[in-house]
Amino acid sequence: LIDLANTKMPYGKFKGRDLIDLPEHYIVWYHAKGFPKGKLGMMLGLVYELKLNGLEHLVRVIKRREE
Repeated sequence: LIDLANTKMPYGKFKGRDLIDLPEHYIVWYHAKGFPKGKLGMMLGLVYELKLNGLEHLVRVIKRREE
């Protein structure tokens, strides 16, 4: 979760935005299309699960503590 709190989208329309702050429709689109391979795909899958279950606040708490 600490890595997720500090990772930004490396490309595309939302380049530079924190993964946890990506719009829900974008994460759902990736879920339907298929997440990319590797660590980024695993993190986007985690973002999907966190948002699906209403738990994204956990990552935001970590972000606040590190600021």
